[in-house]
Amino acid sequence: MRNDKENLIVKLTLEFALDIIEFSEELEEKRKFVIARQILKSGTSIGANVREAQNAESKNDFIHKLKIAAKEADETEYFLLLCKFSKTYPFNEVLLEKLSVIIKILSKIIASSKS
Repeated sequence: MRNDKENLIVKLTLEFALDIIEFSEELEEKRKFVIARQILKSGTSIGANVREAQNAESKNDFIHKLKIAAKEADETEYFLLLCKFSKTYPFNEVLLEKLSVIIKILSKIIASSKS
């Protein structure tokens, strides 16, 4: 049962995925293919799982899908931190800031959905 009214987390994760696509292309231009691919997969998967949660079959299914999105967000954060602390990789601080907001919102939604 899909709700098509504007949804903040859906909007933020879609925008983040588009930013991640651009960043992964930047990494590829610098021949950083392995991290580019990992960031592209995990960074776009956050929004895909959030979208999937919008069609959840139950409250438990909704929570489960958002937990998967949260895990993908953590993985993306790891790869962004690798870029940040590596001397030879480009880094975009704004991506980490946007991801931090997404992680906080996901945590709040999961916690409030459990109660």
